[in-house]
Amino acid sequence: MTSWEIHGLDLSNCNCAYGCPCQFAALPTEGDCQGIGAFKIESGFYGETTLDGLSAVVAVKWPGPIHEGNAERQIFIDERADSSQREALEKIMSGEDTNDMATLAWVINATTATRHETIFSPIHIEADLTKRTGKVVVDGVLEINSEPIKNPVTGEPQRARIDLPEGVEFSIAEMASGTTKTHGGKMEFTDANDTHCHIAELHWNNAGVIRN
Repeated sequence: MTSWEIHGLDLSNCNCAYGCPCQFAALPTEGDCQGIGAFKIESGFYGETTLDGLSAVVAVKWPGPIHEGNAERQIFIDERADSSQREALEKIMSGEDTNDMATLAWVINATTATRHETIFSPIHIEADLTKRTGKVVVDGVLEINSEPIKNPVTGEPQRARIDLPEGVEFSIAEMASGTTKTHGGKMEFTDANDTHCHIAELHWNNAGVIRN
């Protein structure tokens, strides 16, 4: 197994209600699960290959709850990555060189039936963990926008967090409101409007989430 580690930010949006029932081992809000995770790597390595400053996006949809499988997946990798970096990120985002059940990428791969060929594309990710704001763009394919959840009475930002001491994606995530618009690509997604979104510290290695 090749040693690797990535550290940065994770911004994810799905079609579930705020908080996402999947985080609590409950059934998805709409019966199916459609989600997009965007990973901005500030520092990282895969063996001798550095991954500093690169990004990756994983789009996946399950016809029912995640644990029932039969998902369809598409990986997007930063076009700036060289050949060794592309191979490294593709392996990490496919759950390879990872302990069983250790990361979200491993879980996605294990529950996926259709794996589309990886696309190398311009990827733009910006995220502010404190403000719960962010934007993700995969050129010509999708766009995610994140903003704070608003109090329905006052309109003021409402702050909430999820703490998962044994989670496979993060330890603590800030909850936000996300909107996803898709423009093309090999997968058909239903656009999400004001649905579950979270922003969290991304810190993974072969053994899973690194908890500070």
